[in-house]
Amino acid sequence: MMFRIVGFQIITSLVVALVAGPFGGWPAAGTALFGGLACALPNALFALHLTLASRMRDRMHEGMQAPAGASALASATALLLGEIGKLILTFGLLVLLARIYAQIHWLVLILTICAVLLVQPFAVLWRPKPTPIKELKPSPQRFER
Repeated sequence: MMFRIVGFQIITSLVVALVAGPFGGWPAAGTALFGGLACALPNALFALHLTLASRMRDRMHEGMQAPAGASALASATALLLGEIGKLILTFGLLVLLARIYAQIHWLVLILTICAVLLVQPFAVLWRPKPTPIKELKPSPQRFER
């Protein structure tokens, strides 16, 4: 699910770049593309971080009894550290973009960042509904004595 959201973010930045191109030319399209990628790439690394942390945690706890709450603490720590890293990397990439890309269109950059980051809350709404579990009926043999 996380990597699908990153894919939607990249597609969103491409769509914004295609829309911005006719209005502002190549500089506006480049601003939208690079700005969108500056937000999507840290999210991809964050998703990879959480996936690897989850797999490592599962392997460590295979076959041994973990103390109560240790898994929850490890998950919360991985989430917090990943989120902080994602924010720092996003900010750094946007600062780098502002320094390197001379023809930056600020309005296009702000709109692209908003569009790409709004993919996450909307992905929750697009989530497919879980299939209902059929109601289990007890077999009559089970209760006979």
